[in-house]
Amino acid sequence: MFSIIQETLPEDSLLKTYRGGAHPERWGANGDCFAVTVGYPVSLRDFVVAFYTSPLFRIERLLLRIVVNAPSSRRQAHAVAEGSAAEFAAWYVGERTATQLLMCDRYERTRSWFCVAPVNGGTRLRFGSAVVGSRDTLAGAMTLGGSFPWLLRFHVLYSQLLLHAAKKRLGGVG
Repeated sequence: MFSIIQETLPEDSLLKTYRGGAHPERWGANGDCFAVTVGYPVSLRDFVVAFYTSPLFRIERLLLRIVVNAPSSRRQAHAVAEGSAAEFAAWYVGERTATQLLMCDRYERTRSWFCVAPVNGGTRLRFGSAVVGSRDTLAGAMTLGGSFPWLLRFHVLYSQLLLHAAKKRLGGVG
């Protein structure tokens, strides 16, 4: 787990460059990036499947089915990862390249980003996310809300755990 690091979001990240959705002006400023390098080649498809079918993410899938009526299955995870489907649980594909996948939630509040990059015979796996801001009427700036700092601590740990779980499913140890 300690091999997961938080790093700067790359400039070419779809999490930064994608402007789709209901309020494109709210995206791009906020985003995080967690990364780990594995010593073998991993395709974007395999990374996304490993992430969405990990035991930890299956708990989130169950919660999404119960709380927001957004069921999902392993088959749907594979279809989105392969590019033959555009929706998975509460998300839809915002944009895809050969090495990146951006998932947008149906409420236009969050984005999830996956990226694979070859490095020295291995692969750099990156996972990031962004939360939509809202205009603070007093300050005039974009904010993330009063409870966000508390939730951010949980989010950072959860993102690291999800990336670690995906790495384990891909055959990476530790």
